[in-house]
Amino acid sequence: MNGAAIFGLLGTSLSSDEKRFFQDYDPWGFILFARNLEQPDQIRALTASLRECVGRDCPILIDQEGGRVQRLRAPDFIEWLPPLDQMAKVPPEDARQAMSLRYRLIAEELRNVGIDVNCAPMLDIPIETTHEIITNRCYGHDVDAVSEMGRAVAEGLLSGGVLPIIKHIPGHGRGNVDSHLELPVVETSIEKLSRQDFEPFRRLSDLPMAMTAHVVYRTIDAENPATTSSDIIDLIRSAFGFDGLLMTDDLSMKALSGDFASRTQASLAAGCDIILHCNGEMDEMQAIANASGALSENAQKRADAALQMRHDPEPFDAKWAKERLVELGAL
Repeated sequence: MNGAAIFGLLGTSLSSDEKRFFQDYDPWGFILFARNLEQPDQIRALTASLRECVGRDCPILIDQEGGRVQRLRAPDFIEWLPPLDQMAKVPPEDARQAMSLRYRLIAEELRNVGIDVNCAPMLDIPIETTHEIITNRCYGHDVDAVSEMGRAVAEGLLSGGVLPIIKHIPGHGRGNVDSHLELPVVETSIEKLSRQDFEPFRRLSDLPMAMTAHVVYRTIDAENPATTSSDIIDLIRSAFGFDGLLMTDDLSMKALSGDFASRTQASLAAGCDIILHCNGEMDEMQAIANASGALSENAQKRADAALQMRHDPEPFDAKWAKERLVELGAL
């Protein structure tokens, strides 16, 4: 069994301490951020060294939505409009194609440097009070648009050999504070949440992985955010029908309270399969490793099933795709 965590690292190459720790704990995968990324050859060397360290073709994640949340930047990588800005510029009848091509090109760039999981699509639906940390990362303002564009994102990534992660399940759109800094609390009725916020996740529940929201939904669980709420995770598994690998959002975000051992234990006890921790701080990772141990039997099955969806990229004309996106005003 692999370790029940996905970890970041501090720099552009593995330190000797990180290498020893990762070899010993064997995290299921890794996640990269701007601090780890310089130029393509360095990124290829880093992703190869991470896989060599654990002795297998482990998944390597990134947040490459395009726009504000984009870890790979020019001049070596395409600079994208924020998703909602792209949706506003592209004719409605061409929106699905534009979104699929956008993420197919992103997949091409990721695979070229050894990255094979993207933390997208984001299925949150914004409202008037949604915090700006979420708003322009969304794909639309209603269930149908977000669901359709989310499906296009997933199809573009999968065809390029990159696994998608739906986020932030069961919906971050009503959060009016930044969960990196404080805990959002939503008072909306479960009936309204089910009709709107939850529906895109239900429609895309066949996808291989999902990331939780650090958000309290008071009408379901008055105390605990989704990440540590067994009531909400039961809902995700039953009412949504999601049986993929369920990971936490970053456990180091300030929306959560308690030490890292207690955060880890609460997340796993609630029903999360795997812990995501991003900042690369060794003492925090060690606490999580000690508290999480190995993936449970069910979690390992879900993790294996997700990786079985990873395949070589399908044939693709990147030149034509870029020209088409320029024509549509999306690039």
